[in-house]
Amino acid sequence: MTTACLSACTTLFVNAGGRAQDLSNDHGHEDDEIIVTGSPIAHPEHESIIAASVLTEADLATRGEASIGELIRQEPGVSSTFFGPAASRPIIRGLGGDRVSVLDAGIGSIDASTVSDDHAVAVEPATAERIEIVRGAAALFFGSSAAGGVVNVFDGRIPSEVPEEGIDGALRTSYGTVNDSIEAAGGFDVLLGKFGDTALVFHGDGFYRKTDDYEIPGFAESEALRALEEEEHDDHDDDDHDDHDDHDDEAHHDHEHEEEEAFGFVDNSDMVTKGGSIGASLIFEDGFFGISGKTTKSNYGIPGGGHHHHEEEHEEDEHDDHDDDDHDEDHDEDHDDEHAHGEEDVRIALEQKRFDVRGELNKPFFFIDTTKVRFGYADYVHRELEGDEVGTEFNNTGYQARVEFLEKRFGNFRGATGFQYKHRDFEAIGAEAFTPPNVTNQFGVFTVREYENGPVHVQVAGRYEHTSTEAESIALKRTFDAFSVSAGIGFEPNENLFIGVNGLRTERAPAPEELFSDGPHLATNAYEVGDPDLGIETATGIESTVHGELGPLSVTVNGFYTSYDDFVALIATGEEEDELPVFEFNARDAVFKGFETQIEADLFTVGGFDVSSSAQVDYVRAKFKDNGGNVPRIPPLRSILGIEANSSYVDLRGEVELAAKQDKISVEELPTDGYALVNLAMTWRPGGKGHGLSVQFRADNLTDEEARLHTSFLKDVASLPGRNFKVTLRGEF
Repeated sequence: MTTACLSACTTLFVNAGGRAQDLSNDHGHEDDEIIVTGSPIAHPEHESIIAASVLTEADLATRGEASIGELIRQEPGVSSTFFGPAASRPIIRGLGGDRVSVLDAGIGSIDASTVSDDHAVAVEPATAERIEIVRGAAALFFGSSAAGGVVNVFDGRIPSEVPEEGIDGALRTSYGTVNDSIEAAGGFDVLLGKFGDTALVFHGDGFYRKTDDYEIPGFAESEALRALEEEEHDDHDDDDHDDHDDHDDEAHHDHEHEEEEAFGFVDNSDMVTKGGSIGASLIFEDGFFGISGKTTKSNYGIPGGGHHHHEEEHEEDEHDDHDDDDHDEDHDEDHDDEHAHGEEDVRIALEQKRFDVRGELNKPFFFIDTTKVRFGYADYVHRELEGDEVGTEFNNTGYQARVEFLEKRFGNFRGATGFQYKHRDFEAIGAEAFTPPNVTNQFGVFTVREYENGPVHVQVAGRYEHTSTEAESIALKRTFDAFSVSAGIGFEPNENLFIGVNGLRTERAPAPEELFSDGPHLATNAYEVGDPDLGIETATGIESTVHGELGPLSVTVNGFYTSYDDFVALIATGEEEDELPVFEFNARDAVFKGFETQIEADLFTVGGFDVSSSAQVDYVRAKFKDNGGNVPRIPPLRSILGIEANSSYVDLRGEVELAAKQDKISVEELPTDGYALVNLAMTWRPGGKGHGLSVQFRADNLTDEEARLHTSFLKDVASLPGRNFKVTLRGEF
């Protein structure tokens, strides 16, 4: 379903660690958010260099998407991999996978989501209280896996503040028509007791989500793909017509039958997800220290994810026998039909158990002002199911630790230093384990130095990172030493104008799947091949931002240009292996450039409503150098136009999302048509603002438009959901 920035959507353009500038319709209020993701140093007194977005708890309460990628897809410069509603990772400025870090309160998600787009992120949006998005390189502070950006999700399961009334919390439930979705989520903090100046606070939360296959306005397959299949079918008829007239007629009938079955909904797109967490913190005058445990379980389908049987007759007989023993009659018929086409639906059963520690000490000692400690450990398992049989099992056990020291100010200078360690023990078991078991260890140290003098703010940062990756089963081990630096300057001549420029040079070690993959991947219907000789990927670029306010009008423009040496991309070769298309990880020089623009305007007040409008445009152009063609899966030009009216009791919003046709395509890609999505929302607060009860009515894709994301591997077999009416009830206490 489409993500709409509906109701009280606040987009904030900020420096990494600087003051957030509120671009919502409430320009006159001093309620700016402070972003903490981009840098250890926070500056509420000024803006500066790097653009970011903050989604507050109120914003998130109105969205209710099932994945992090879809939840933030309409933020400036952000798209989604959209591997079905359950498995969508963010794409930031055309970059995804191992270049975008999805963090859980500053620590990685510790899952298998970067291995393949069909793997869901084990960070649950239903319990999120706040999301911070840094667009552009954040590798200096969070490692080379954040070379393209960071999405940092905070769910509050380790409390850092004492509830004002001794207890607070929220409950939310919703229903959507496009897939009969039912969702419920809730959480609370409660003060258990005080011991002098120290308070013990307990946290608990839980969530449940169930959906059926989602509806679409037309064929699941795109018009371009159907035309290509028809052309290939006609060519086959011409070749075999003389000897196989009857067989060809039957095949043509089967082809039409498949198209009829794939009309009006996306098969195998349902899901069931549930989980929860508990946590507790000791909160004292100079900081806090807390622990938490979390569990997540999910079972979801992969649209278009079929496995071709290499020994079709033998496997068909085995599964038919199994069906007779264990399945009901309807399931048998579906199963037999899948075998008739040599395919089965692919599902993923995912489970993660996670333990976190987080603490902060704001008591100065020596030259240190603040100390922050974070640790996360997770045991993750994910099974790709072919019917009831486990095709491949992915296990990932890992932990991450991070320590930051914020130094005291000396005159106009201030700095921070941090250390980070990551360990990942990854294993894929099964006939289609396309990546061999591997162990990765990574150590990083970073520092940032800042100088302020009146309207001028200068920041210089650097990071060293050592990465070791070993696949013992194939006797391969690689080590990498990466150095990254950046320098930026911001100038704020007055409170209504800010100009910032940031230059960077970052290095990224290749991910294990980019090095070691060599095998079929059933969920993506691809044979993936890595390159064990890949070296460091180097990015050199410049980013700029201009923000200005003139009365009720606010304008922000961000631009970027990045040149890559040995950019690693997964490229279709046009060949086949085991009857699957072959995709190879290749290193090529590339250039990414683009912009994000946002305009907000307060219009007028009428009947108790404050009326405002907004316009947003973003664009990415990515090409390989030396006439090497276009980088695959790059989002097209997109704009979002909105108007809203807000009052104490009712908020109204309407918006149109416009995406241009993407015809700047890579080899073996098909062009993607543009689309226009119309979204409407009304939020009613019976007790007015501050009373905690609200009901939202939402209509997404009101005109039932067919829309496909060019960034998705599934774009030609699964469009975005059709018209959806959704009601959400939320209560706070």
